[in-house]
Amino acid sequence: MGEKGVMVVGVDDSEHSFYALEWTLEHFFGGNCSSSSSSSSSAFKLLIVHAKPTATSAIGLAGPGGADVLPYVEADLRKISSRVAEKAKTICSAKSVNDVIVEVVEGDARNVLCDAVEKHHASLLVVGSHGYGVLKRTVLGSVSDYCAHHAHCSVMIVKRPKVKA
Repeated sequence: MGEKGVMVVGVDDSEHSFYALEWTLEHFFGGNCSSSSSSSSSAFKLLIVHAKPTATSAIGLAGPGGADVLPYVEADLRKISSRVAEKAKTICSAKSVNDVIVEVVEGDARNVLCDAVEKHHASLLVVGSHGYGVLKRTVLGSVSDYCAHHAHCSVMIVKRPKVKA
């Protein structure tokens, strides 16, 4: 078999993205094997990417005094990104998938994920779905929709099953 393809999995601090990561590990990397070499049997190299928003984009139009809070917002965003990266590594470790690279890249998630696909010549991009309705998706913009239309590889959108009440 030739060289492995690259699979990029986008994560943020939502349950949806971590569900997508766990689903991917179980279905593509033999995620519950007791063998520590389970990731070596996969057809893919795993790259997990987290997009850290810029402080200015996170606070938006703060108005007068906005610059005063930028250092605090930046520190919070760094902490969140670090937590997301560590949680992703922990999930991989728990599923005995140790051959993984985790990158934190500053910028809008849509661009960061599409850029990662280009940079690493990925053959598959996996993202979770937040399940927003049409209105919320229109207002907020859907990362999964954007990536499905702009990434130069196949895109898999993993949805969490609906919980029946």
